[in-house]
Amino acid sequence: MIYLQLFLSYLKIGFFGFGGGYAMISLIQNEIVVQHQWITNMQLTDIIAISQMTPGPIAINCATYVGYTVTGNIWGSLLATTAVSIPPMTIMIVIAKFYQKLHNNKYMNGALQWMRPMMVGMIAAAALMFLNKETFIDWKSYVIFGVCVIATWFKFSPILLIIMAAITEILLY
Repeated sequence: MIYLQLFLSYLKIGFFGFGGGYAMISLIQNEIVVQHQWITNMQLTDIIAISQMTPGPIAINCATYVGYTVTGNIWGSLLATTAVSIPPMTIMIVIAKFYQKLHNNKYMNGALQWMRPMMVGMIAAAALMFLNKETFIDWKSYVIFGVCVIATWFKFSPILLIIMAAITEILLY
């Protein structure tokens, strides 16, 4: 039963997750933490942090980690990853097929214009989700962030910055 619930949950996230991985975070949080209570907000925060550091789209990485956490085996990871991938792949195949016919269509352009503010709202909702007592960012994290922004400006390696931020985090906390 858990496999069916996991599949249907991530299928729903895949269908309604317009705007990319960051916009999907609020959907993932609602479905996985609030509705099913498979993991806590703190666990989701950790999963999202790991998903950002690993290669690949954040929603797929998150689905893989949550699937494994919920079921305790690789089949849960594969199932959640497949479920979150099916809707975007299907939609992209359909869009690619009809793109030449619809790229100048005023109704299609209107629908895409309507979706932009919705995506911004979903990303903002995901950001606000992390502002709670468990996951609130303190001044030390802002300093680490500021140093990373400045280092990026001077073309430091992102991999080196991730390693240095991790070491700093371990030393400070």
